[in-house]
Amino acid sequence: RAEGGPAAEEEVQIEVLHLPEACSPKSKKGDLLNAHYDGFLASDGSKFYCSRTQNEGHPKWFVLGVGQVIKGLDIAMMNMCPGEKRKVTIPPSLAYGQQGYAQGKIPPNATLIFEIELYAVNKGPRSVEAFNQIDKDGDKKLSELEISQYLKEEFARDGKKRHPSAHDEILADIFKKNDHDKDGFISAKEYNVYQHDEL
Repeated sequence: RAEGGPAAEEEVQIEVLHLPEACSPKSKKGDLLNAHYDGFLASDGSKFYCSRTQNEGHPKWFVLGVGQVIKGLDIAMMNMCPGEKRKVTIPPSLAYGQQGYAQGKIPPNATLIFEIELYAVNKGPRSVEAFNQIDKDGDKKLSELEISQYLKEEFARDGKKRHPSAHDEILADIFKKNDHDKDGFISAKEYNVYQHDEL
């Protein structure tokens, strides 16, 4: 962290509630995570979010460290292993800041507390190895079919029962967030998440 960085209260505070004995693989940026989390307002302890009551109670899938969740959660879920539970406190600057988030019933300048249970850490679709692996025809761009195939293989590999819609949702999300020129392909440049957040 650079000198003169944010004050201590601007850091994410992490309390590990449960750590499994076999702690691997540890989550890192670009991994595909599967987790349940509950969100509370630090001010009065009220719950504003519960992943167990959404999407038929399926744990959420997201890619870590690429802004699919608020910044504080991207930070809070690094180096976490499957089966681990954490309670994290996230300052407003790493959550919804001065605006708050009215739809989510989050007031301005709210400090948030999340209780997170991580289920699975998969190699995310964002690594270079993954790009080459997905890009079956080697044309340096990923088609929907190629990514779809990759997700199917990933899902089959960890053998968990999943709702078929999870596959389509992730696929749609990957395209929505990465196919910047909307040509139906994700180029190596579009795919490379690191170009815009590795400052």
